[in-house]
Amino acid sequence: MIDKDFTTLFHVLSSEQQIIQRMDQKAFTMLSILGVFMVFFIVHFMKVQLDWFKFVMVIIYFISAILAIVHLVLVVVPRVRNDNSSSSDESLNPTFFTGISKFSSPGEYSKYLMEISGDKDRVYEMFASQVFALGKINHHKNRALKRSILFFVAAIVSELLIITSMAWSRALPFLFPAG
Repeated sequence: MIDKDFTTLFHVLSSEQQIIQRMDQKAFTMLSILGVFMVFFIVHFMKVQLDWFKFVMVIIYFISAILAIVHLVLVVVPRVRNDNSSSSDESLNPTFFTGISKFSSPGEYSKYLMEISGDKDRVYEMFASQVFALGKINHHKNRALKRSILFFVAAIVSELLIITSMAWSRALPFLFPAG
């Protein structure tokens, strides 16, 4: 029977996993939207008659778009280092795919699970380490997502300023005809 400590731990674990899924979904959505805007911009880029303002906005656009892509990829595939010195027992955490993949067969994996399940403290530490690891992953994903949003906004705003500038330069002779 699962006691109150495990119930709380499983609730936190479930919550952290849901956060990971939502961040991944946001990152893929933003990558798709940025891709659509980039295709639109690249197709019409040759029509842009560059002046200094548009040139600076194009540079800002491409730098921001590249940085947004890099940070969105870091959301999907976070680079998290394990700075803790871990024992060999923790490296065989059978709740993570890296721990599971260290076993050579399903039988070996099953035997290890049976061995661990007899010790309530080891099981609790195993799940607590998983919650902690997911929390660290979420922290890195969240930081990368926030940065990607800033770069995404900078890219879209610079693209819109370029389009507005082009529209204004074409409309200006019609709005204010020369004498």
